Amino acid sequence: MTENYIKKLCEQKFCPIIRNSNPDEVVRIAKALCNGGVKILEINVENSSIYRTIAEVSQYATVCAGGIITTIQPDAALLAGAKLLSSPIFSMNMVKFSKDQKVPYIAGTSTANESYTAWKSRIPLIKLFPITEMGGVKYVENILRPMPFLNVMVQGNVKVNEVKSYIDAGARVVGIGRSMSDGSSAAEISARAEALIKILKV
Repeated sequence: MTENYIKKLCEQKFCPIIRNSNPDEVVRIAKALCNGGVKILEINVENSSIYRTIAEVSQYATVCAGGIITTIQPDAALLAGAKLLSSPIFSMNMVKFSKDQKVPYIAGTSTANESYTAWKSRIPLIKLFPITEMGGVKYVENILRPMPFLNVMVQGNVKVNEVKSYIDAGARVVGIGRSMSDGSSAAEISARAEALIKILKV
């Protein structure tokens, strides 16, 4: 099942990331995204109340639990219905957990060495984070030029209108947070998702 969820995410090409400590607001944004055609999204585990949100959203979308750092967090996330785990760091404890639980782990890396080590550890999707601060599209091109075998997801202050450039540069998935939903109505979020899907021809 691990490969299926990663494949699903790569086919969508972008991953909306919801970071909000208010469970009701998380659900509002998630519903709007799904109404716009999104099938898989990330919910950041801001606090313990977010687990019930994961359980609710999992009824109509595939949820990746984000911001995972400790091995205590993913137990609750998986119990709530999350199908993938995402972290801003690369942790060997999480590698072991994901293998034991047979759940996909998207590990965060910054350098070429970290990315290669993650690939050697059989991480199915390697997250370059924070991509904007590291050089954006050019950094992706520079990482992939000597290591085209990497499956890369980029994340970190990416704007909606930058997504296609990252995909064209070789990223398999682009994570989008604030640019997708902050300060927007449900209708605006849905329209933004629909437009992006059309641009990427998902």
